Amino acid sequence: MSSVITADKLEVRFPGCHALAGVNIDVGPGRVFALLGENGAGKTTFIRILTGFQKPTAGSCKVLGLDPATDALEIRRRVGYVSDAPALYDWMQIGEIGWFAASFYEDGFLDNYRESIARYELPEDRKIKHLSKGQRAKVALSLALAHDPELLILDEPTSGLDPLVRREFLESMLDRVATGRTVMLSSHQISEVERVADEVAILHQGQFKLHDSLESLRETISEITVSLDDPLTALPSLESPARILREEREGRQVRLIIQNPSPDLIDAISSRPGVSGVQTRNATLDDLFVACTRPQRLSPADDAPSSSSVEPENEAVG
Repeated sequence: MSSVITADKLEVRFPGCHALAGVNIDVGPGRVFALLGENGAGKTTFIRILTGFQKPTAGSCKVLGLDPATDALEIRRRVGYVSDAPALYDWMQIGEIGWFAASFYEDGFLDNYRESIARYELPEDRKIKHLSKGQRAKVALSLALAHDPELLILDEPTSGLDPLVRREFLESMLDRVATGRTVMLSSHQISEVERVADEVAILHQGQFKLHDSLESLRETISEITVSLDDPLTALPSLESPARILREEREGRQVRLIIQNPSPDLIDAISSRPGVSGVQTRNATLDDLFVACTRPQRLSPADDAPSSSSVEPENEAVG
């Protein structure tokens, strides 16, 4: 299978809200794909479409080569899903809920489930309603993995969990990828994503602002801090393929997040009259997230023309 998840001009419109605005994406197998975005950016809507619980207004998507609009049940048989607030039957015991869920899957589910809860040291006779949030998350993950899904979708799964449980979740993702499976992690926990992600997409206002491998993003995007003698100094314009993702101007300092900056650009900035210093470093994932989800921050007096005339594009890069 060449792609696990694909989307083509996918749109979802609600009254007064454009949840997804024509997104395109292609995710291959054997990877941890991290979907980043603020609350309300459209992450959960995207997941609901992938799992067949929400129909798109326009466009199309495929999961494991299947169309969620017509093959939702088959997709759910082949996908595991864990949310930040798993819906579990509180009156059931841990062992009972595994037995109940096993009736929907092939042989082997219950054995795998029991092995998982034993690894997490969860007693089968304890009722769900008596579990901590971390224990409930472990039960949900055990249920999601017991049928060995080809795709595991995690929607803010570590929200509110203690560091040890979060670490266990991250380790389980890496274990899945090692077997050739794919993990989709929806989160706004940047530090967690940086530890495990192979591929990152940043969703903002229903559009993918960036989409590429984490390694490529680290290598091609830089933070450039320019110190000015005169705050009205104009910086050189950019030439393709370089583009500005974010510019901040405060007094005599300009901070730029630039994709594909060339050595010539750094030299051109350094030699500009009125520039007293230039510092560069590779941008972090946190820098990229802020660049894609926060408005430009310019001082009112900074009306001089600069490279900031280049606006970030709406289409994903990748």
